[in-house]
Amino acid sequence: MNALSLSELNGMVRQALALTFPDDYWVVAEIAEMREAAAGHCYLELVEKEEEMQQASKGGRQNVYATTAGKFKARAKANIWANLWGRLKTKFFRTTGRQLESGMKVLLKVQISFHEQYGYSLNVTDIDPSYTLGEMARRRLEILRQLEDDGVLHLNQQLPLPRPLQRIAVISAAGAAGYGDFCHQLQESGFRFSVHLFPATMQGIEVESSIINALNQIADEMEQWDCVVIIRGGGAVTDLNGFDTYLLAANVAQFPLPVITGIGHERDETIIDHVAHTHLKTPTAVAQYLIDQMQHELEEVEDLEMRLIQQSASFLQRRQAQFDSLARRFERSAYAFTHQQHLLLLKMAGQLRVNALTLLERQRQQQRLLPQRLQQGAELCISRQRQRLQLAEKSLQMAHPERILRLGFSITTDAEGRLLRSYSQAKAGETITTQLADGIIRSTVGHTEPS
Repeated sequence: MNALSLSELNGMVRQALALTFPDDYWVVAEIAEMREAAAGHCYLELVEKEEEMQQASKGGRQNVYATTAGKFKARAKANIWANLWGRLKTKFFRTTGRQLESGMKVLLKVQISFHEQYGYSLNVTDIDPSYTLGEMARRRLEILRQLEDDGVLHLNQQLPLPRPLQRIAVISAAGAAGYGDFCHQLQESGFRFSVHLFPATMQGIEVESSIINALNQIADEMEQWDCVVIIRGGGAVTDLNGFDTYLLAANVAQFPLPVITGIGHERDETIIDHVAHTHLKTPTAVAQYLIDQMQHELEEVEDLEMRLIQQSASFLQRRQAQFDSLARRFERSAYAFTHQQHLLLLKMAGQLRVNALTLLERQRQQQRLLPQRLQQGAELCISRQRQRLQLAEKSLQMAHPERILRLGFSITTDAEGRLLRSYSQAKAGETITTQLADGIIRSTVGHTEPS
């Protein structure tokens, strides 16, 4: 049996590949790893993998999905040699505005290479930036459609802005120039804002998790804040990739407070800009927006103050006119009442004069009749008294003792002449006197007893 050495076998493989795949091929792949060597070469690891959307729950908000990598379908190493690397990366940046980086899907023109010592690899000879632009747009459109299908795309935009908009929860990198400019502009406005920073990573692979963590912290104390501001100053365009994830966009879309974004790039809009309540270009633009809101509140208050003054003045004028009208009516009524009372008084005075004269005439007539009436009264009184005297005289005659005695009655007195009215007044052995109509009987009391 003739055995081959490993190098001989690899050499045969290299020759077979060279004969079978002599041309350049356009290949779609995702950059899993990327490393630029000191010598100027760029080494890539290209992969093809499956992706799926999995439901998650963040901060109590439902229907939040995360993109997770499935199984690898293929993997290959690739090289961009130094003589091409500088030209290709410049071409890619000029077209897309972004640097090549891990996680991007790219369309590469490659030659198949097999080296006896280093094995299978792909030599990159060209790159089509338009594919990456389309892929990024496709991916962004896919996320936006997924958000719309989940019914959360416009949720945050439907929230009303609190009034006044003063208590601001800011998500930004601590010490970032954009955050400093934002705070300085608010301080210079003359309005009183309450601003608190919830630090987060604003570039790199930790953007998504860092901002979501800050949102969860704000949600735990949401009653203290009127809105959330996510700001980031200028920087490399490639740093915006972290803002184009479904999970971050879903958290922003479903956040219970209005979210205002100012990511800091004039030409680009991230996915969270699409779902935020209000999208502005820069941190200073966000600050100016908040200042304008406060200025609008101030103008409304001043307008209300002016309207209140005008309404108060108008009200006072109406009341003054009503008061003047009432005063005139009162004056006329008082005059009419006084005149009426004066006429009534004159009438009463006339009636009083007539009544006084009538009464006086009656009194005069009574005075003229008084002597006659007095004489008649005196005679009548004398006649009545004479009748009374006659009756009294008859009564005296009827009660005279002699008459009573003649009727058969007697009068008994004791020895001292006191009238005896009861048997108990008579004492045994005492002499008593009994007077009758025709004489006197003297007797001695033997004994007494009740009848």
